[in-house]
Amino acid sequence: MKLASIDVGLKRIGMAICLDGSIVIPQNAILRKNRNQAARDVNIFLKEWEIEKLIVGLPKDATSSEEMERRIKHFVSLLELNIPVAYQDEQSSSIEAKELTQGIFKHKKDGKIDSIAAKIILERWLTH
Repeated sequence: MKLASIDVGLKRIGMAICLDGSIVIPQNAILRKNRNQAARDVNIFLKEWEIEKLIVGLPKDATSSEEMERRIKHFVSLLELNIPVAYQDEQSSSIEAKELTQGIFKHKKDGKIDSIAAKIILERWLTH
């Protein structure tokens, strides 16, 4: 089953895919101008890769998690999905992504960290 995961942020959406059930590959993040453009870009991505299930990172136990959860679920509702969606706890995935890449590349706001976070979210979902 072809899987994709997204790490939805206010400025960028991290993307990762898993086409064989085991190896997760981060993709270029989607830079968010507005939610309709971002939703359109995610839809195009999912169709191009023929994704069969979408895993969405959701914050749990964070102070602002209720507000972010509402925003993330609203964003997912904008997607034109004919595939199942699963939610996965994304607690600390961005921090873990930063630690994993320390010294490998400069931490710019280009979405690399967001896509590594999406990779971590999908790996967690695969091993749960």
